[in-house]
Amino acid sequence: MPRIILNETSYHGAGCRSEIAGEVQRRGLKKAFVCSDPDLVKFGVTQKVLDVLEAANLPYTVYSDIRPNPTIENVQSGVAAYKESGADYIIALGGGSSMDTAKAIGIIINNPEYADVRSLEGVAPTKNPCVPTIAVPTTAGTAAEVTINYVITDVEKKRKFVCVDVHDIPVVAIVDSEMMATMPKGLTAATGMDALTHAIEGYITKGAWEMSDMFHLKAIELIAKSLRGAVNGEAEGREGMALGQYVAGMGFSNVGLGIVHSMAHALGAVYDTPHGVANAILLPTVMAYNAECTGEKYRDIAKAMGVQNTENMTQAEYRKAACDAVAQLSKDVGIPQDLKAIVKEQDIDFLAQSAMDDACRPGNPKAPTKEDIIALYRSLL
Repeated sequence: MPRIILNETSYHGAGCRSEIAGEVQRRGLKKAFVCSDPDLVKFGVTQKVLDVLEAANLPYTVYSDIRPNPTIENVQSGVAAYKESGADYIIALGGGSSMDTAKAIGIIINNPEYADVRSLEGVAPTKNPCVPTIAVPTTAGTAAEVTINYVITDVEKKRKFVCVDVHDIPVVAIVDSEMMATMPKGLTAATGMDALTHAIEGYITKGAWEMSDMFHLKAIELIAKSLRGAVNGEAEGREGMALGQYVAGMGFSNVGLGIVHSMAHALGAVYDTPHGVANAILLPTVMAYNAECTGEKYRDIAKAMGVQNTENMTQAEYRKAACDAVAQLSKDVGIPQDLKAIVKEQDIDFLAQSAMDDACRPGNPKAPTKEDIIALYRSLL
């Protein structure tokens, strides 16, 4: 049965972080536990939200022991810090790393029987909603502020695990493009390609239906139109990406993804590859692999990517056009085009098995074998 789960409230547009104080006061919340990564604290990005809290005399504690691919240890130390802080709500401020850590902390605080972080893998049947969370993204990519998913790295086992839980969605999302303005070019490109991967995989995944299709096609169009400008620091491009990545999240969170994400999760766990970069490198190649199982959908993708004259193309032409348009965007924003600098031949079997075991794999439109995934990794070497 299709279902859609979204934030209770979301605010959009430059400067909308000013709404945080009103939301906190209306909800009768007392003290914030601000989850933010160390770089955002260092470069003053976190302060933009702390200023809003301070102006309204709202107390807070900052927790920043968070890695780019957050670990079980980050979550455990966060749970301890939350308990010590006396906070009663979370502000998750940052990219996917901060938000994923915050989600796991919020779930464990209100569902202490899941204190073993590994027990949250897959679809954990938690009973209680997480601690009330206000999510403030600083990258235009993961859409973690509107999804029911989070990903944690198990350093010991060299794997990432995906957690899917209707109880982890933030109650409020603050999608403020000014919070994203300090992103360097490389991060803007990588997180933007992550958002495009969400939109394309969500559109062709097995669980896709009319309502999710509406979100994903609009997201592809917004991202294709906005990402180059965002990478060049243009305000209009940043605004378009802030919205595009959120709209993609509204869709994929409710229908799932595919093997681009499975394969990217394996690269992140083994090599600490930034998630958006891994997705971007894999996307055009995996799109070509999946094409035969996508009906007419690549015509829609090509058109949303800005390709002209798609209605007069043959199936082979529009499928190639969709893959080419994605590859061109990736190239234009400076993403590496292969895995030569990342993957070691001796790791491929382990990577492929990790991808097969990943929670995103069953949603792929074409059912892959481990050999297929090995071949896809090899083709990018």
